[in-house]
Amino acid sequence: MARITITGPSGRQERQLFRHNSLGRHPRNTHQVLDRVVSKEHCHIELRGEDYVLKDLGSLNGTFLNGERVVADQPLRPGDEITIGSTRIVFETDHARPEVTFDRLMSEEPREATQRFKIGDTDAGHLIRAKVSVLAEKTFFAEELIEDDASLRREYEKLRASHEVTRAIELGTSITAICNKILEVAFRLVPADRGVVLLHNDQGHLEPVSVRTGEDADPNQEVVVSKTVLDTVVRDKQAVLSHDASADARFQSAQSVIMQGIRSTMCVPLLHDDSVLGVMMLDSKLATHAFDERDLALFETVASQAAVAIQNTLFAKRLEQEAVMRERFRRLLSPAIAEQVMSGHLEVKKGGELRETTMLFADIRGFTSMSESSEPQIVVDALNEYFERMVEIVFRYEGTLDKFIGDEMMVLFGSPVAHEDDPARAARAALEMQAALGPINERHEARGLPAFEIGIGINTGEVVAGYIGSSQALEYTVIGDPVNTASRLCSLAKPGQILVTEGTREKLAEGFELGELPAEQLKGKAQPIRVYELLGRTARR
Repeated sequence: MARITITGPSGRQERQLFRHNSLGRHPRNTHQVLDRVVSKEHCHIELRGEDYVLKDLGSLNGTFLNGERVVADQPLRPGDEITIGSTRIVFETDHARPEVTFDRLMSEEPREATQRFKIGDTDAGHLIRAKVSVLAEKTFFAEELIEDDASLRREYEKLRASHEVTRAIELGTSITAICNKILEVAFRLVPADRGVVLLHNDQGHLEPVSVRTGEDADPNQEVVVSKTVLDTVVRDKQAVLSHDASADARFQSAQSVIMQGIRSTMCVPLLHDDSVLGVMMLDSKLATHAFDERDLALFETVASQAAVAIQNTLFAKRLEQEAVMRERFRRLLSPAIAEQVMSGHLEVKKGGELRETTMLFADIRGFTSMSESSEPQIVVDALNEYFERMVEIVFRYEGTLDKFIGDEMMVLFGSPVAHEDDPARAARAALEMQAALGPINERHEARGLPAFEIGIGINTGEVVAGYIGSSQALEYTVIGDPVNTASRLCSLAKPGQILVTEGTREKLAEGFELGELPAEQLKGKAQPIRVYELLGRTARR
C-alpha cells in the first residue's frame, strides 16, 4: 500500500494513495493542500501498472521532484520528495519503507530530526545542527532550534528590515514614496537585482509606479515582467515563484526575460479586501533558486503591508477630494440637497447636458455709489450680511447658487437638481428676497448706511448645464441664451421690481399676481419679448 506524508503550513498528515489522486488547494481534490502558493488543482499521482506516476497540471509555481522541476510525467520511488509551493510531500510504500538512516534523517524537517535523536556533541549532532542551520534559511524556527550565530544574525536582520517596512509605511506621504521605500527595504530582505511595483490606473491597466535596480544591474535596462504571469497573478490573486525563469514555460512568451538572463523571479499581488491594487515583482540574474519559499512568504507579507498603506493613502486622498467636493456643493446647494448628492442618492453629471432651468439674477441698485462713499470694510460687512440672508432663502427653496458677480448673484432652479415646480420656487424665493430687505435696511439705517434695493430678473428655458473650467478649477454652471435673457431682464428691473419672461409666466401655477408690462427689445433678440412684473402671491381660497 502506497501513501504520502504531507508537511506544510497546515501541519503534517499521512494520507493513503488511491489509483488516481489529485492534489491542490481546492477541497474537491483527493488530497487538499492548504498552501497559498499551490494551485487549485496542482498535480496528480496516478497508478500506472505497478508504478505511481507524478504529473504536473501546468501549475503556476510548478511541481518539483527531488529538487528538479517536473516537466514530463515522472515515476515515483520510495523516499522521493515532492515539493509544491512551500509544502513537502514524501512518497512511501509498505513493501519498501526506507529505514531511518542519517541521510534519511537529513531529508526531514529539523524538529522531526531532533525528535528522532537526542542531539549531543557527536559528529551526527554537529551535522544535524548544520542541517538545521541550512533549513533555517527556508523557514522561521523557534529560538531553541537555532544554535549558530550567523543564522541568528540573518533572522535578526530580516526582522529588523520588516520593522523598517512598517516604519516606512507609517511615514510615507505619497504612494510613490511608499512604493520606493518598500522596494528599498525588499532589496535588503532578499538578494534581488531589480524590482518594480505596478498599480492599476484609472483605466484599470497596470503601470509602473516605482522601479529599483541593484548595484550590479544596469539602471537603464527595462525591467521586464511577463504579461502572462501578471495576468495570472491578478486573476488568481496568487503569488508566482520561479526558480529558473529561462527554463520556465510560463515565461516562454517573454523573450526579453531570456535575453536579459533573468534566472529567479517572484511576483506577488497587492491585495486589499480581496481586491488587487497592483503587483510587486523582484528578479535576480545571479543564479537559479535565488529565492525560496520563505523569501516568497516574507515578500508577500511586505506586499500585504504595502497594500494596506497604498489603500489607506488612496482612501485619504479620496476623503480629501470628497471634502473639497462636499464644501463646493455646500456653497452651491442647500445642505439637504448637498448631502443627497454626496451620498450618491442624487447624481450630478460631470459632462454637459441639456436641462430646463429657471435662472434668477438679483442685483443691488446703486451699490457702486455706496461703495465709493463708505469704508471698504463696512461695505464688505454689509454685503456679506445681505448675501447670507439671500442664500438662506435660496437654499430654503432648494435652489442652486451658481455664483456671485460683484453685488449680483446668479441662482438656478432645476440644475443640477430638478423639481416639478422650479419656476414657482424661483418666484417665491424672489418675493421673499425682496421682503427680507426690510430688516436688513433697518440695521443699515442704525449704522448710517444707505438702504439696499434690488432688482430681480427671472427666465425659464433649456440650457447646457455641467462643469466648466480647467482641470485645476472646475465650477458647475449653465450657459445658453436663456441665461443671457434672465441677466438682461435683471438689468431692466427697477429697485424693488421682479421681472419675469413669458416662458416663466406660462409655467407658474395659480397663486401669483402678475402684471404685464410693455414689450422690451433685449440685446441679441430679433423681436421684443413680453415682460411681466411679479407683484406678489394671491390669497388662497
